[in-house]
Amino acid sequence: MRVVMLGYQTWGHRTLQALIDSDHEVVLVLTHPKSDHAYEKIWDDNVAELAEKNDIPVLLRNRPGDADLLTAVRGARPDIIVANNWRTWLPPELFDLPPHGTLNIHDSLLPAYAGFSPLIWALINGEERVGVTAHRMNAELDAGEILIQRAVPVGPADTATDLFHRTVDLIAPIVRESLDLIAAGRDAGRWQSQDRSRASFFHKRAAEDSRIDWRWPADRLARLVRAQSDPYPNAFTHHRGQRLRIVSATVSEGRYGGTPGRIFIREGDGVVIVAGPDAHSGHHPGLLVRRLRTDDGIEYAAGDYFRTMGGYLTDRP
Repeated sequence: MRVVMLGYQTWGHRTLQALIDSDHEVVLVLTHPKSDHAYEKIWDDNVAELAEKNDIPVLLRNRPGDADLLTAVRGARPDIIVANNWRTWLPPELFDLPPHGTLNIHDSLLPAYAGFSPLIWALINGEERVGVTAHRMNAELDAGEILIQRAVPVGPADTATDLFHRTVDLIAPIVRESLDLIAAGRDAGRWQSQDRSRASFFHKRAAEDSRIDWRWPADRLARLVRAQSDPYPNAFTHHRGQRLRIVSATVSEGRYGGTPGRIFIREGDGVVIVAGPDAHSGHHPGLLVRRLRTDDGIEYAAGDYFRTMGGYLTDRP
């Protein structure tokens, strides 16, 4: 089949490489210009460079609705469009243009976690599995019929970085299997409608989303720290007016009561911070902070940074 590919960052790069390695012909690539957004500078393998290296025409666009772009796509005569990590809305005159429409590759187990940063949100929320879905694009966000879906388990110590590597490796086999089914006409009867009552939608993450709220339960705070693992912007708090990035933390063994954010006691290789919506009860664990980083980039063991107990970590300076 003749394929037009829309994609960005490492997700798009893996998709394009899978198409190049397949029996299908990539006739045009659309990708976004480089961005200064913190999350878009992570996992930023360059789709345009890969296309140019393989002598595939490439167009750069922030949004895909202009007449010149539509003319170029029509002129490429695609049998199908394949999209992965395209960051803006696609008009129906584009996604419905080829005979087989547009196959979108999304890094969640749809219908849950449509939208942005699904791995991070899923980890924060304690999901047991994450994955990748190949679905047919329609006018609703990530809502079209599903062709293939693959999942991987979330381990108790997994970070968002671990889950990224595990799910990005699913892209190539899903892309190849999907296109081979469609090209051979063996996709009939395999498309499954999404249960829209189970759908959830998430926005892009920004700096505010990494700010620690010590009223959260300790287990959820520990997942936030794991979800904001390097190279993502770390979960952060403030101590005596200075921002601290929490690099490593887990749930304490003991139960500790008091005011959320209190720097309380040493436990094992870390320092316990009182946490939770009803921390005053003393019925729940705190967050055991093991390692932290100051804004100058220096990393400390928590026990070395907090020489004495007492005082508070706060959400604002």
